[in-house]
Amino acid sequence: MLTSRTHDLFPTSPTVSDTIYGDIFRSIAQEATNDARGAMWDMESFLTDLNSPVPDLNHLDRLATEQRNPASADIDLLDTEAMLTVINDEDARIASIVREQVPVIARAVDAIADRIERGGRLIYIGAGTSGRLGVLDASECPPTFNTDPALILGLIAGGDHALRHPVESVEDHPNAGVSALDDVHVSERDAVVGIAASGRTPFVLGAMDHARTIGALTIGLCNTNDSLLGAAVDIAIAPVVGAEVLSGSTRMKAGTAQKLVLNMISTGVMVRLGKTYGNLMVDVQPTNAKLRQRSVGIVQKATGSSSDDAEHALSEAGGEVKTAIVMAKLDLTAQAARQRLADNAGRLRPALGESL
Repeated sequence: MLTSRTHDLFPTSPTVSDTIYGDIFRSIAQEATNDARGAMWDMESFLTDLNSPVPDLNHLDRLATEQRNPASADIDLLDTEAMLTVINDEDARIASIVREQVPVIARAVDAIADRIERGGRLIYIGAGTSGRLGVLDASECPPTFNTDPALILGLIAGGDHALRHPVESVEDHPNAGVSALDDVHVSERDAVVGIAASGRTPFVLGAMDHARTIGALTIGLCNTNDSLLGAAVDIAIAPVVGAEVLSGSTRMKAGTAQKLVLNMISTGVMVRLGKTYGNLMVDVQPTNAKLRQRSVGIVQKATGSSSDDAEHALSEAGGEVKTAIVMAKLDLTAQAARQRLADNAGRLRPALGESL
């Protein structure tokens, strides 16, 4: 169907599917497919949970995230610079609030790293902004730390379609959260992080109850105290940032706090798993010009070698930064360096004979 339509539009180009026009049409077709899948998930979740209790919204206005912020009460009357200053002033308070949660976040990091070392995965799950932030954090790990894309997953209510299109009704259905985890075959070896600013999203609560029943490690990230999510998980992280600049718009301060916590979780876990050498990203994948240059710099900084020597080592190592560092520091061949890394579970310090 797509090929026929393409030929009708460009009859003089029999190989249009191999041109930019083919790419455009394939992109349009994929977007339409994603839209259909999102709509199907929305409807299936609705039908599955038709008899589920409606979420209790009686106490919604008591949540910290739903309060009116006095600092921004007249924001529509301010000039632009003053308006942005109000937003920035509120944002400036977030880091110190997250800081109070560091001891709990540290527990989560160590527990997640332990699960992964024993063959498990890290799975983020959320709805709306919270879900998108989880997907973002998971998506950044393969290029940054050379992880298998299946090791750290991000799940959002409504599926990938919901990354760009609102599918808000799915979050009301706990069974949709259960289905999302079942689709990735969650097991007792995994660590599941449920993200919900309100701490009461049914999609997330259903997922976390299911994960805990299976025996997975459960961690909750929300922006309210004494939440249903906090009570349903093994480890509860709750940076309470207070009323939003726009009442209830949790994509703002709550979302920023969630992003900071997720940065800590993924980075902390990767450090614990030996994916860095000091603060150098030694597992980075040099897949473009910028990252290739960064890889050369990392080898230089780790070994004290010249740019030319670092480039040569990387070339011999097939672009593997860790292998190039071991080669340069221990004067080994690429094969011997890889073996030394393998003998030390891919951890660079012990492979170099350095103490942890």
